[in-house]
Amino acid sequence: MKKPVRIALLGGGQLGRMFIENALRYDAKVDVLDPDADCPCARLANRFMQGRFNDRDTVLRFAADADVVGIEIEHVSVDAMEELERRGKTVIPSSTTLRTIQDKGLQKEFYVRHGLPTAPYALVETAAGIAGHADLMPAFLKTRTGGYDGKGVMAVDLDTVIPDAFTGPYVLEKRMAIAKELAVIAVCSPDGNVVAYDPVEMVFDPVLNLVDVLLAPARCAPEVISGAKDLAARVAKAFGSPGIYAVEMFLTPAGELLVNETAPRAHNSGHYTIEGCLSSQFDQLLRCYMGWPAGDTRMTGKAAMVNLVGEGGTGSPNLEGTDRILAEPGTFIHLYGKQETRTGRKMGHVTVVAPTEGEVDRIAAWVKSHGKVLPAKTIGSTREIKQATE
Repeated sequence: MKKPVRIALLGGGQLGRMFIENALRYDAKVDVLDPDADCPCARLANRFMQGRFNDRDTVLRFAADADVVGIEIEHVSVDAMEELERRGKTVIPSSTTLRTIQDKGLQKEFYVRHGLPTAPYALVETAAGIAGHADLMPAFLKTRTGGYDGKGVMAVDLDTVIPDAFTGPYVLEKRMAIAKELAVIAVCSPDGNVVAYDPVEMVFDPVLNLVDVLLAPARCAPEVISGAKDLAARVAKAFGSPGIYAVEMFLTPAGELLVNETAPRAHNSGHYTIEGCLSSQFDQLLRCYMGWPAGDTRMTGKAAMVNLVGEGGTGSPNLEGTDRILAEPGTFIHLYGKQETRTGRKMGHVTVVAPTEGEVDRIAAWVKSHGKVLPAKTIGSTREIKQATE
């Protein structure tokens, strides 16, 4: 009888939670390491260990008996991942891939080295260094490490005052004209086969700088759809490591596709695949860990994802409008199990699957209108006000 595979996952957030939900279909055992004892994975993991996933010794202790080591967040100890590889563990993505991804400057150099189109840029050590790159203005200034969800990025021009807290080194990237922001999930299986999902179109909240609504597939011409899939596959092949790659792209008004950033893990832009595709991004990741063939990326219909983001302050989370959302066919609610809601915090999402784009748009608008994650006290107060005025 074959020995069960032990999967050690670094990070216990919502990505890990959705991965475990899929893995349980196969009775796979997933251990989780996270600094937060109340993280979304804590109650679902086969074994949960509280600790820092960016601490080398903690990671080595946690993964000592694992067969496969994976991530749900990039900010882990690469030194530990390298050592685990030396010890014969299967590490997905590879430590080499992670070291490149963790540094936006190394990412940019990687794209150029492999002939992958990306926006013009310069690497600068200090804020004063941007003065020598007038040709890139206006631009975005990005900290090379530690940024996520729009954090660590600011729009700049030559006369912009950079806050002291916004420390370098930086990537200075020319601000391109953008028609649409797209993302493609590409899967590189252990046998080297690469498959890609259709690109999705990301619509951002202008205040929070987070994805508000995602449309799948992207509302683009067929040649853009195929070009985006091909480009994402090229990125995955260039990294040369099994796993899944969320490749974020810019589509310019001239129809050019430019690679923005890559995440070598499950990604917000792929959540719609749980109900919207024959094999989800989380199923693909498990297949990579287990050495199984890649799954089928075809869609089951048109789809959208609406992010549920906390609003109204801090407190115990409650989703308002559940009954109204579920009254619509083809709606699927995912709550992430976070114990506290905060304004701007991702608390869940709703996937919409329907036969036509028009129906998807109608239901997504309905979800946005009625679905709100609010602190419990806010829910209570709004109900009291409603009752008092009835």
